[in-house]
Formats: sequence, C-alpha cells, structure tokens
Amino acid sequence: MSSINEQPLLTPSSPSERILSIDMLRGFAVLGILIMNIQSFSMIFEAYMNPTAYGDLTGANKWVWIISHLLANEKFMTLFSMLFGAGILLFIEKANAKGRKPGPLHYRRNFWLLLFGMAHAYLLWYGDILVAYSLCAFFVYLFRNKKASTLLNIGIIFFLVPVVFYLFFGFSLQFWPEEQLEMSKLNWKPDTEMVQKDNDIMRGSWSEQMENRVPTTLFMQTFLFFIYMFWRVSGLMLIGMAFYKWDILTALKSKQFYIRLIFIGFLLGLPVVGYGIYKNFSMEWAYEYSMFIGSQFNYVASVFVSIGYIGIIMLIAKSHSFKLWKKVFSSVGRMAFTNYILMTIICTFIFYGHGLGLYGQIERTGQILLVFGIWIFLMIMSMLWLKYFRFGPLEWLWRTLTYWKVQPMRY
Repeated sequence: MSSINEQPLLTPSSPSERILSIDMLRGFAVLGILIMNIQSFSMIFEAYMNPTAYGDLTGANKWVWIISHLLANEKFMTLFSMLFGAGILLFIEKANAKGRKPGPLHYRRNFWLLLFGMAHAYLLWYGDILVAYSLCAFFVYLFRNKKASTLLNIGIIFFLVPVVFYLFFGFSLQFWPEEQLEMSKLNWKPDTEMVQKDNDIMRGSWSEQMENRVPTTLFMQTFLFFIYMFWRVSGLMLIGMAFYKWDILTALKSKQFYIRLIFIGFLLGLPVVGYGIYKNFSMEWAYEYSMFIGSQFNYVASVFVSIGYIGIIMLIAKSHSFKLWKKVFSSVGRMAFTNYILMTIICTFIFYGHGLGLYGQIERTGQILLVFGIWIFLMIMSMLWLKYFRFGPLEWLWRTLTYWKVQPMRY
C-alpha cells in the first residue's frame, strides 16, 4: 500500500470539480426510487409486479399505485442506470487528467461495489441494484471509446433484448406444461397460506428472514439477471454514455433543447404507460397477459418519461433560480450511495421483524406518507453532513478502497 500512497495524483475529484447537473439528477433519481422500492420493503415480492397480489387496491390506495406506476416505476432506475454509464466516462476523464490509467481504477472501483452489493442483498434486502451495476460496468467499459451515436444504437439494441424474451414467454404460454403454468400463476398471485408464511418470515428475526432473502436474491442475481437486468442496465448505461458525450447530462444544451426533451419524453411516454395501466386492469391482471405482454408498455415507455425528467432537471440546473432545490438535489446526489443504503436500513427497520415489524400491515397510502418523511430526513441530513464533510460515509469508504489511500474526510 505504501507504494501507492506515494503517488499524489491518485485522488478522487474534489467538490469544486463536480458537475452540478449530474449531482442534481442523481439526487432526484435516488429519492425517486424509494416510491417503488418501499413496496418491496413493505409487502410480498409479488405485489411489486402484480398490485392485486396483496393489499387494498381501491380508492386512494388504487390511485397511489396508479400515480406511482405512471411517474415512478422503472423511471428512476432508468435515470440511475444512465447516470452510472455517464459516471464511467466522467471517471475516465478525471483519471486521465491526473495522469492515471483509468482501467485498473475502474475495475477496482466496481469490484468493491460488487462486494458492497452482495452484502446489501444477502444481509439486508433482496432488491439490491449494486451487484447488477457493478457487473454491467465491467462490461460496458469496453465501449468507452465508441462514438455517441454508436453507443446509443448498441444501447437501444441491448435495452430491447428483454422485450424479445418477455414477448416470447408471453406468446408461448399455450405450449407450457399445465403444471408449470399453474405454479407460475401461483407465484404471480400467491394463495393465503403462502402470503401468511411470507409475512411471518419477514416479521421474524433477522436470521429467520434469510429463508426469503437468500433464495429471492439468488433468483434475481441469476435467472432474472441474465434475461432482464444485464440487458436493461447495460443498455441504459450505454445510452447514458452517449448522452454524456453529447453534453445532454451536463446542462450544456440550450433551454429550447431541454424543453423539447420534456415534451417529447412525456408526450411519448406517459400515454403509453397510461394505456398499459388501463389494459392490465381491463385484463384483471391475469398472469397470461400482464406478466409478460402487459408489462412491456411501461418497460419501453419508462425511458421516454425518464428523458422528460432529464429535461426538467437540466432546466433547473441552467436556471438562476431554484437555488434551494439545486442545493437539496445535489447534496442528496453527492451522497447517493450512502442515501441508497440508508433507505434500506430505515425501511427494513420499519417493516422487518428485527425492527418495528410492520411488514404487510401498511397500505399504499401509508407507504407514500413514509416516503415523504424519509425524503425530508435524507434531504436535511445530506445538506447538514456536507457542510462539514467532503463525502458521505460510504462514498468516503468506496473512494478510499478504490484509490487504496485514505481520503481526507473534512474540508
């Protein structure tokens, strides 16, 4: 370690070198993902995809689900994935500027992220995204020198691969063995006994929760990763790299450009997502339709809605107004890693048995109120922390491990 410590250029970017628009967008995204993630924290796994699988779905609860699905489901993870891709290029630029070889640093950085993600997934919550990001980052680094148009085209192809898989599964259901189909339908909408067992496990001790957490995590990191997450995340990272090379994410385009981005994104995205909601309800969320075919409206259109959000945040970043919101979003974004894990710690304490044990007992209206409360806490905490420290605690640890040198924490 001493030989590395002697190299003064081996340091991360200082706060003054950061790009405000990217920090703002990252903060906006990490806050937004809680709208959907809280459903995974508080209810059975199946309720995330199928809202009829658990909980009340009438009145205000139904409207909370509809609005959450329309505005949040897959949209903020799309932003986060794009930003991760852009962050790879930004990391390379800064390493090159300091005379370092970016490759070894990149792979070391994402190796540690992989370990963080594995611990997060197996010890705290199966819904971890860090493992997928680290594995996809190993791969998309190979495309770093491609032109923006090439990155966009490859990214779109990768992104659409899960659509092919899902449509194939959906249209081939008639050929599935009856026993397999019935089992899949039961997993789509579990019976009372299965739901009660899940509730009992997650309201139990931390070690008892492993009965659910480990197999669900294994499923997400194997089968689901290879047919869905690898293609989606890699594709969006490549698109984010293209957007970064075109200066879209750094607020350097004109106001007119971002206004067009908002209109195009929302006009193309929201009606398609809305139609998908209508169609799934009209089909009564039947497994034969909603699991594979009905889910594709939101999958594809989520990218357009996310592009609309990019336009909004870039306009705010370019504006001389909204100073408080700039500070709020950028502070949360500078501590995105810490805030992401902190959301897990807070929510698992609220819902799981090693904490308050409210799993399966909070309806969607109550969940969204908790989201607002957690947002306020994270916003205030992030701004206060960054008044005294250069990095969030996990950002500091990640940087220290990446550069193999203890980083200065205080200003």
